[in-house]
Order: sequence, then structure tokens, then C-alpha cells
Amino acid sequence: MKLNNMTSLDPEELARGVRGLPGASALDRLTWAEFKADQEAIGAEAEAAWRLRVEHQDDRPAEEIVDDTFTNLRLPPQRIETTAIRRVRLGQAFFRRAVLDNFEGRCALTGLGHLDLINASHIVGWAEDEAHRVDPRNGIALNRLHDAAFDKKLVTFDEDLRLVIGRTLREFVGKDELARSFIAFEGRPLRKSARHNLDPILLARHREAFAKSNA
Repeated sequence: MKLNNMTSLDPEELARGVRGLPGASALDRLTWAEFKADQEAIGAEAEAAWRLRVEHQDDRPAEEIVDDTFTNLRLPPQRIETTAIRRVRLGQAFFRRAVLDNFEGRCALTGLGHLDLINASHIVGWAEDEAHRVDPRNGIALNRLHDAAFDKKLVTFDEDLRLVIGRTLREFVGKDELARSFIAFEGRPLRKSARHNLDPILLARHREAFAKSNA
């Protein structure tokens, strides 16, 4: 019921016709606002909770378990670095889980369903847009080959989410395996996402970078 209360605050769910329950409290609204204000931090926190309570793994380094008595003291650089690294790792794990769930555990282009061969590919990179680092609308589930090509701006997706192959890659591929891996999928649209629509503004930014790379 608590999750359904939160659902009633999610504009994406409301747009899909999912209304949730009407009993959202002031604390629910505060929690939702906090999540929207800093998705990266809350995403890392959520991933840590998932690992602890669902996967029964608690991989926190000892440096992060801090007694409240010492919270106002200057922390040594190593502890800050350790915390930052863990937050990034947990944030990335949260992003991967959300993106793969959005495409039902399959490559959105080829349909490949082997999770060890599928990446959660950022449309706009982690370092390029802090606000969308863990936003599932900024992610596409792609097999590792097409993920690498997408990341390097060798391919992109048009306004109808169809695969577009860049000049630099097209000039390189012949009639070998690369051709079969790319030319065969040219113009194929991505699978429909299960919940989160891909952000058209972020996709436009990728196409702009793609165009510059292939000019």
C-alpha cells in the first residue's frame, strides 16, 4: 500500500493511467520530493537497501559506518574517496537494474536476453549530465557490441528510435561480421519500453554529438 501511495505521486505512472492509492501522506510527498531532487543519492541508497534486504549482501566498507559522535570532525580524504566510489558504484547498479527492467531484461535492438552480455547504455554519459545519471529515461538496454558503438557515437537512433549507422562505421564495415552486426539492423526500431519512455531531449543530444562525430 505504501508503494501504491508513492505511485500516486509519480507523473510517469499517472500518464500511463496508473493512479495508485489516494492516501499519500505528507511524509510520502516529502520522500518523493527528495528522490526527485537528488536521484543519484537516493538511487544509491535504494540499491544498498536492495542488496542488504533482498540479496542479503552488506558490502559497506568499515570506513562508512560512522558514529554520530564524530560527524562534525574533518573526515580523512581516504574515507571521503571510499564513500564517493561506493556511491557511484551503487548508483550505477541502480541505473542498470532500472534500465534492464524497463526493457524486460533484453537488448532493446536485437532482443538478446543473456544478461551477462547486456549493458545499460547511457544516452548522455555519466560525466556529461549529473541530473540524469540514474534516470532510466537516459538508458537503453543494449548488447555489448551495440552499446560500445552507441557510446562512441558510431551509431544513434532517430526520432522514431530506428538505428542509424554513422559514416565512420559504414566506411569501415564490409561484408564481414561487423556488417552482419550493424547493416542487418539498420533502420530497425528499438523495442517498446515497459514503463519509462526514453527522453527525446537526451536522444536529440546524442544525435547532435553523433552528427559532429560523423561530419
